[in-house]
Amino acid sequence: MLTRLRRQVVLECRQLNELVQVHRPLLDKCLQTNLEGFEVSALAAMLHSFYNGVENIFKRIALELEGEVPAGSSWHSELLDRMARSTGSLPPVISGELRDTLKKYLQFRHVFRSAYSFLLRWDKMAPLALDCETTLRKLEAELAAFLSSTEE
Repeated sequence: MLTRLRRQVVLECRQLNELVQVHRPLLDKCLQTNLEGFEVSALAAMLHSFYNGVENIFKRIALELEGEVPAGSSWHSELLDRMARSTGSLPPVISGELRDTLKKYLQFRHVFRSAYSFLLRWDKMAPLALDCETTLRKLEAELAAFLSSTEE
């Protein structure tokens, strides 16, 4: 069971890394200038996909280790919070600090899904876009630590 989970987590992390690399030219450009129009939309879509990938990992962990994903209108937040809590004999999957960081990506995903793309503001998105790769590295490290602590 855990072998399959490890493979799934590795695959999702690979895809998250590819997502960042595909958008690397635009991420590099935003370090030198403010973005506008379709560039903002492109990075907004990247941020949306980024959190979807993170959430895919958390859903797989919840299903494999707990047998279920939270339900109800706030299941996205509940799943994220659950990953930062120890359950039974298992340690938390992620730290409270990383949960707080990822919560900002979850909140942005909600905005992205609810707003017209031309209303998105780069100044609000920039911290998330610019910190995306660092957040991914922290996630990978914490996932690796969690998975090694659950070795069969």
